[in-house]
Parts: sequence; structure tokens; C-alpha cells
Amino acid sequence: MNAVPQPSEEPRPTRALVPARAAWSAVLRTGETLTITDLHGNQAVDFLVYDARDTAVRYSAPDTIHAQGGIFLTTGSVLLSNEHTPLMTVVGDQVGRHDTVGGACSKESNTLRYGHHTWSQHACVDNFLAEGARYGLGKRDLVSNINWYMNVPVEKDGTLGIVDGISAPGLTLTLRAEREVLVLVSNCPQINNPCNGFEPTAVEMTIGAAGTPGSVDSTDTAATAAEAVA
Repeated sequence: MNAVPQPSEEPRPTRALVPARAAWSAVLRTGETLTITDLHGNQAVDFLVYDARDTAVRYSAPDTIHAQGGIFLTTGSVLLSNEHTPLMTVVGDQVGRHDTVGGACSKESNTLRYGHHTWSQHACVDNFLAEGARYGLGKRDLVSNINWYMNVPVEKDGTLGIVDGISAPGLTLTLRAEREVLVLVSNCPQINNPCNGFEPTAVEMTIGAAGTPGSVDSTDTAATAAEAVA
């Protein structure tokens, strides 16, 4: 079992600007919220979340998709772990849908999709590996991730594509931690498809205290999590 250092009770920065192409991470206490602001519009934010007390318990796309009966995430979606336990809940969404199937860009996938000239380009997997190493995580700990603000429509025949985003400058997404969680973020550096409008930009992360505006009552937390696990 690998646990990460718990956040101290002392005051800590609650707002952070994440530059284009950069990584970011935080440990959130139970009930705290994380608001992601798309400052300039159509900036994909790759996202992984782990149980901070045991990082072997981590976000599971299959569990999450199966429980809610759909592949897109929005208000009310519960991010479930590989043990089918709730990690975080989307409590506010000004965009309407977010991707669970597009994956994270890497040197390997860029080369396959766009050509060998892209090999040296920075990618989300690089960000996840560098940021995760701070908590003892390695390549085997990376799983299928969430892509906030990324538009990946799926056609009736099962084909999908990464197309122009549906976000806009200043739109936000807010998640609530249902237990102590470790969040890893890659502010996507991709420039070979329109997920970032071909020009990656900065985003903002804001951590809110439990019970602050943007979160909901703890009774709602229990009800939502119970429905997701049922």
C-alpha cells in the first residue's frame, strides 16, 4: 500500500495558475472542492485521481462509465475507483460534457498518429510521470485518464475523433473529494489536433474548503455515492 503525505492543517495556497503544457498536483481532504477554470477556452486538461491513503485505489474509467451508463462526464458524475468506491463527484459544470475515452497524448501515440517528426514534442504522459514521481508513482500507476474540456464525439458506428472544443474562456468545472485524494493534472501540450485549438494555454486551479459555495451538502454526497455504487 502506498500512501501519500497528508496535507497539513496550516493554511495553504488555494489558487494556482497552471501554465500551458505544465503539470500540477494536489492532495485534497474529504469534502474539499477543486474548480478548474478554462481561462482562454478550449484547453484540454488531462486528469488522474487516486485514493491518497492507498494509491493502488485509483480512477477507473470502466467502473465510472458502467455505473452512470454513459461515456461523457458532467454535473452529477461520480468518479469511481477500481474498487468501485467514489473518489470525486462533479458538482458543477458550465460546459456540459467531458471526455473519458480519448486518453493522454504520448511520444509514442504522437509518432503513430502524426509522424516521427513529433517524437521530441512534450506530451501528457511525460507530465503525469514527472508529477507522479513526487508521490512514488511510476508508469505502471498510469491508467486511462479523464480529459476535461476535450470534445471527443462518438458516432453510431463506434468511430470517434478529437474535434473542436465546446468550451469558452472563463468556463469552470467543480469536483468534490469524497475521500482524501491525490489529483494529478497535465495541462495538455498537444498541438497536432484541435483539442487545444492548436495553441495550448494556461488554466487555473482553485481548492475550496469543505462546505464552501460550489459544493453541496454532505447528505447529498452520501446519496449520490450510494446511487453510483449500487
